[in-house]
Amino acid sequence: MSKPDELLTVLAATVESEQSTQMSLTVVTGGTVITGRLAPEAVWRRRVSEVLKDSDHLGPFATAFTALDADGATAPAGTPTHLHFHVARILQGTMGIPETGGMYRVALSDVNAWTVGDFSYSDH
Repeated sequence: MSKPDELLTVLAATVESEQSTQMSLTVVTGGTVITGRLAPEAVWRRRVSEVLKDSDHLGPFATAFTALDADGATAPAGTPTHLHFHVARILQGTMGIPETGGMYRVALSDVNAWTVGDFSYSDH
């Protein structure tokens, strides 16, 4: 893995420290473009767990996202290693999938390029 971009790491740390879900970001990773808003890891984990709990087939996996460590925290302390996207889409051609937005976790070291803001498409 490559060394993560220092500025992108600072942005991820700010999302964590401010507990903000308002930072829009677009990244390229492995040739895939992902666009959406960042969330603190604990918020992202909680939301993924809620979605899984509602599934008859995936419910048992929900606890993996809310398991507490010895200190009672759901996210590791220190420098972030991943970006946690919510209401995010993978851009493919002229459309974003899923249309309603999804939850994605991307290793900072796997980001090849990035820009602040998200991309939206319209049919017009």
